[in-house]
Amino acid sequence: MTIQVLLAGSTGLVGHRVGSGLAERSDIALTRLVRSGSSGSGQPIDFESLYSAPEATLRPVVPNGVDVAISCLGTTIRSAGSQAAMYRVDHDYVLALAQGARALGARQFILVSSVGAGGPGFYLRTKGATERDIIALGFARVDLIRPGMLLGDRARARPLERFGQRLAAGLAPLMVGKLSQYGVISAETVAGAIVRLTGQEGDGCRTYFNPQIMRIAHPQTCLVITP
Repeated sequence: MTIQVLLAGSTGLVGHRVGSGLAERSDIALTRLVRSGSSGSGQPIDFESLYSAPEATLRPVVPNGVDVAISCLGTTIRSAGSQAAMYRVDHDYVLALAQGARALGARQFILVSSVGAGGPGFYLRTKGATERDIIALGFARVDLIRPGMLLGDRARARPLERFGQRLAAGLAPLMVGKLSQYGVISAETVAGAIVRLTGQEGDGCRTYFNPQIMRIAHPQTCLVITP
């Protein structure tokens, strides 16, 4: 049986790696959404149209329907230009993707969120609102990926992020127990966990932090104990 997978954010730090991993699975038919006018490889889409009419926009793109939708969409206030513009991407576009996929039959939604989602600050409040609104759509299964600081090279460099990565990597030995949720984790590992979760059976909402993400991505070698 072929699993119809819809991936948004496939040009980003995690999304690019997720797309590569899914493309290697023989049981998956993958559709990658890319922003209209971008140089990324995939199905161009106008996200404003998606926001206005989720099902109508997606139906021609995935005529065979959707089994699993994955969102690796995300930006920063600095990149977006304002809090409102960031919310448009991190909440509105992600929710529109979920609404369209749900209408086209998706039973599973996988969301790359953030450790601390729902906590203080605009960024974490936005992530929490996105998680809440996706869960409310009624997918049979929702997988919330909440990594700590992501390690990896982006197509567009973020100097402050690189500084933060180096600092967090230096503090990694101190991040034990529940603090391990806030430590560094490679984008490759996060993507590997998402690829393994795609199409899994079982209903309900599941949340994964660094230790669980590492265990899923590296089941044969990871001996991390859930805090």
